[in-house]
Amino acid sequence: MTRRLVSAVIAMVGALLLVSLLLHLVPGDPVDVMLGEQATQVDRAALRQAVGLDLPWYAQLWTFARDLATGELRTSLPPFQRKVLPALGAALPYTLLLTVSAMAVSLVLALPLGVMAAARRGTPVDAAAMGVSVAGVALPRFWLGPVLIIVFALKLDWLPVSGAESWRHLVLPAFTLGTALAAFLARMTRATMLEALREDYVTVARAKGLSPRVVLWKHAFRNALLPLVTVLGLEFGALLGGAIVTEKVFAWPGMGTLLLTAIEKRDYNTVRATVLLFTFCYVVVNTLTDLAYAWVDPRVRRRS
Repeated sequence: MTRRLVSAVIAMVGALLLVSLLLHLVPGDPVDVMLGEQATQVDRAALRQAVGLDLPWYAQLWTFARDLATGELRTSLPPFQRKVLPALGAALPYTLLLTVSAMAVSLVLALPLGVMAAARRGTPVDAAAMGVSVAGVALPRFWLGPVLIIVFALKLDWLPVSGAESWRHLVLPAFTLGTALAAFLARMTRATMLEALREDYVTVARAKGLSPRVVLWKHAFRNALLPLVTVLGLEFGALLGGAIVTEKVFAWPGMGTLLLTAIEKRDYNTVRATVLLFTFCYVVVNTLTDLAYAWVDPRVRRRS
């Protein structure tokens, strides 16, 4: 547990340092966002000093950490400097809802597809399933999202275009975000199932006269799930990253939308805080994944 805690702290500090350095390398002056390029040098210098932009990057980072720890962190630019933590608290549930829903969509699509392909290896069913999975990986989210909007929202009028007022608003962004992961998981499920079907315990189960369905789902599928547990934890971070683009496409009010808006406005404090929260969520999910893997596989519990 101590090792995991140290790793989590290192990851969050590293993410904070990296994003702070990158923010100072990105072209553009936050003062121009507020005053415009025609402002006088006196006004620009006064505003830069008022918001602390005249300080070195490490001094700005220290001020950020202090304000975050005390709960007084505010948006970087005046005139209406709002607290950042309430905005993050409002956006986080939407991002988690979208990410969990996308993962559920990917599992519902991927597991049956992968198992079916493994059970019928070398048949047209296998080829079709893997063809669908390759197509899912190849389709970028920034293209798939608008296409789904055109088809299901504008043409068929089945689902809303954007927003987050009801469960119907969740369908298109969750499907868009979960498609690529579903394609990847389907291929991995097929590979782990083929490996499990070659094990001795499957041969013994077949020799006992068990039905193919029982052998497939009770014996092979259960053991094929072990590698998938680790992959799901790792892919959670990919879903969080993909949620940034997906939220923007569907105007979903999550952390991705908040982050992109902050980048456009050069709101450094909100950018740092949002990236830090993304990192924290990723670390927590990976820790839970390790615990889940130990629960699923008793051998891991004995080693730990």
